[in-house]
Amino acid sequence: MKDAKEMLKHRKMLKIKKPSFIRQNTLKKRLDIKWRKPKGLHSKMRRSLKGHKRIVREGYKSPVLVKSLDRTGLKIVFVGNIKELGRVDKDTESVVIRKTVGLRKKIELLKKAKELSLIISNIKNIPFFLAEAEKRLKERKENKEKKLKQQKEKEKEKEKKGEKKEKGKEAEKKKEESDTELAERIEKEESEQKKEKDKVLTKKQ
Repeated sequence: MKDAKEMLKHRKMLKIKKPSFIRQNTLKKRLDIKWRKPKGLHSKMRRSLKGHKRIVREGYKSPVLVKSLDRTGLKIVFVGNIKELGRVDKDTESVVIRKTVGLRKKIELLKKAKELSLIISNIKNIPFFLAEAEKRLKERKENKEKKLKQQKEKEKEKEKKGEKKEKGKEAEKKKEESDTELAERIEKEESEQKKEKDKVLTKKQ
């Protein structure tokens, strides 16, 4: 049986020769490049005629002995949290951080992996990635704070406008009240004058 290192080299050579399997009619029609098996009755690709794209076959697969191993020959382990990271064996396994993990969590995982001296195969330059990620987080935080400030300022402006409107309404009310008071006074004075005139007329009679 062949050694694992030799098998890794063999796999590398196979991958160089391996064609890129593309779906049929991707250039003619608006279809995804993702591989789909050709099923047409007259499909030249299905019949694997000369000069046409190649089909996925068993002969292209990598050797079973090194199928789940990375380039260095370590077993790939997918990690999504710190608990899973703690179970990884650094001598025989390498870490791959899942796609679904967010940026903040990814930073924590990378720092923990650095402490445990684990190999992470899907991130090449870890210190550079950490610096960039922290910068992005800072920018996000600053943008959030700016937005909050703008919202608060807008709310204050609205409150001020509301207060001005209320003051204007109060002033209008006071004006209306003063106008009604004046009208009442004038009416009272006129009624008193009429009464006096009536008194004078009755005396003359």
